[in-house]
Formats: sequence, C-alpha cells, structure tokens
Amino acid sequence: MKFKDKVAIITGATKGIGEACAHEFAKEGAKVVVTGRSVDLGENVVADVKANGGDAFFVRCDIGQKAQIDALIEATVDHYGTIDIVVNNAGVNHSADFFDISEEDWDWVMSVDLKGTFFVSQAAAKVMIDQGKGGSIVNVSSVMAQLALADQIPYCAAKGGVNQLTKAMALSLVDKDIQVNCCAPGPVLTELMERVVHNEAKRKQLMDRLPIGRIATCEQIARVIIFLASKEAEFLVGQTIYPDGGRSIQAFPRHMEK
Repeated sequence: MKFKDKVAIITGATKGIGEACAHEFAKEGAKVVVTGRSVDLGENVVADVKANGGDAFFVRCDIGQKAQIDALIEATVDHYGTIDIVVNNAGVNHSADFFDISEEDWDWVMSVDLKGTFFVSQAAAKVMIDQGKGGSIVNVSSVMAQLALADQIPYCAAKGGVNQLTKAMALSLVDKDIQVNCCAPGPVLTELMERVVHNEAKRKQLMDRLPIGRIATCEQIARVIIFLASKEAEFLVGQTIYPDGGRSIQAFPRHMEK
C-alpha cells in the first residue's frame, strides 16, 4: 500500500474523478476525507469506502468559501490528527457566450477552481509543516488549461491559472518537503460526459479529436493522481501531467489526416 495510515483530503469527492480518488486512495491504505457540497452524496461515498474496508469521513465544504475551508482543515485534524495529502479536485464550469458572462459567473468559477485550490493548499500545508513530515498536494486542472473553447472562458482561464499556481506553489513548498504537481485530464467518462456520448453526432465529433479512440474512466485518472501523490513522483516539481489520450498534441481532427 502506498499510503498506509496517511490522511488524504479530496475535494469535490462526491462524484466523478473525486469519488474515484476516494476509493483508490482508500485501497492504497489512506484515511480519506471526502468533501463536497452534497451531504447525501458525500455520505454515500463514505459508506461505499467503508463497505470495501476503507476508512473515511465526510465534511461538507464549499471550496469557494475560505471560512468553510478553514473548518474543513480543523475538522480533519480533529478527526484524524494530521494531514498528509491534498487532492484539489473540486471544480465548476460555466458555458456562455463571451458577452453574456456576468461578474457573478466569473467570480463563481474563479472562487472554486482557482481561489479554492490555493486556500485549501495553504491551510493544509501549514498543518504539514507543523507536523514536520512533509506531504503531497495534487491539483486537478484540465486539458483546457492549454487548449481553449470560446464558450468556456472562465473555466479555461481558471485552469490555466491552476497550472501556473502549481509551479509557484511547488517552488514555495519544495524546501518544506511538500511535493506539488498537477493532473490535467482530457475527456473523462463522468455523468456529464455520459450524456454527451449518448448523442451520436457529438460522440463522433469528440472521437475525431481523441487519438486514443476512447474516453478515460474516472478510475484511470484517479490512478494518475495516486502516482502524483506518491513518493514515486517526488522528483517531479511543479509539473502538469496530461492524461488526455493525445487530445492536446493532435493538430487536426483524425478524418483530416487521411
């Protein structure tokens, strides 16, 4: 087991990649702190982890609110006594035309995807330093940090910020024995993506831009995050890894290459 008796906070862990991380970290021996805004979903994830022999508990937290982040860190230390790993997975998106994006839309996406990532990391890193054991922080970005979509401007900007934040955080914390890296997935088979691929036209369009020819499962992305959080990745400093099936390196849709 890679993380026997380590304590891992996973934000946005009530579904999708975060839920998969909760299970995969538990399989590797970690005590998992499941966070999210839905109590019902969070408690269900905790119950599933425990049913499979893992150790987990749920803390409701809106990552966009610093007071709730502080309460999350306090609750984790009260319950488990320490923090060893943070996976900053919580994220939101807002699709709209350039001229229809409001200040509220922009602030919402930035507060969760970028601001929340920083303040969770800052609060957890203080605990890691105080305990003198170091730790690991994995940020979850997106292939859209380096690509772009016209109707997802706040999301692309925020995820680009996460990539750069990862570099700056890594340099700030490397001498404290805290490793910081980033996972930036391409298309992943989440609930939203499942609805997309049920539309044959959209599925064909997506596959035309995906050289590997299939969409990643949440578990596959979780295993990349497991690696980045482990000692096996300790010589990676501020790096962003793209498990995207080749999405970010392909210049043209597949049908145009024939």
